Amino acid sequence: MTKILVSDDSAFMRSIITNTLREAQYTDIVEAEDGEEAIALYRSEKPDIVLLDINMPKLDGLSVLETIAPEGATVIMISAIGQQKFIDKALETGAKDFFIKPYAIKTDLVSKINCLSNEPSHD
Repeated sequence: MTKILVSDDSAFMRSIITNTLREAQYTDIVEAEDGEEAIALYRSEKPDIVLLDINMPKLDGLSVLETIAPEGATVIMISAIGQQKFIDKALETGAKDFFIKPYAIKTDLVSKINCLSNEPSHD
């Protein structure tokens, strides 16, 4: 079973992502509301995939990515900041993909997770 860490400072956005993942039959989900919690949960929970926002308190998403990517994290960045410099930095640092909010969460994000999880499709 694929474990997913959803890290976003917006409880509303975490709820949307988590509910969408559950509808797609992903049930092993942990949530972080800031960058420090994301790193701690990544290390303690060992998720297969990390969904990571850029703008978060305590530690921003790019700093989290710089910390956990060398540890082998599979990260998809999700942010309302769609500036090319942030996208390039995230991909250069090790993110597998970058989704700009709002995005087609039910199709694009779930399809990417299905691909990265190496499990049968969760449609």
